[in-house]
Amino acid sequence: MKRCLPVCLLLLSFSAHGALTKWVDAEGKVHYSDEPPPANVKAKTLIAPSAASGVPAEKTYIERETDLKKSLKAREETEQKAAQQQEAALAKQKYCSSLRANLTTMEKSPRIASYNEKGERVLMDETARQQQLAEIRQRIAAECN
Repeated sequence: MKRCLPVCLLLLSFSAHGALTKWVDAEGKVHYSDEPPPANVKAKTLIAPSAASGVPAEKTYIERETDLKKSLKAREETEQKAAQQQEAALAKQKYCSSLRANLTTMEKSPRIASYNEKGERVLMDETARQQQLAEIRQRIAAECN
């Protein structure tokens, strides 16, 4: 029994790959067969083998796994790109809010103090304050609108 099963399976597999042909012999008799007709007879193929039938063969496990990995990688890349864009938008939003807070502070405070290289406290004069205000406004107009 163990020897018979592989032989039967082998024989069955041959019939699955043959094409069905129709041909008429010299006497006018119609024949249907999966074997090729004699050489001098015109034959018509009715059913082509599965590989030539135009029906795509089912993908193998490896091909499906490769496709899955490709789609997962593409999805991961798009998610990373979206996360990076979101981080950049948040960083820009924080930067702009910081610039606006600095502008508000500079506009409301007549006396602004800073520290020089020696660590001494120095008050900003009005021309430097106006220059700083113009620079902050210019940055806001260029980067935050």
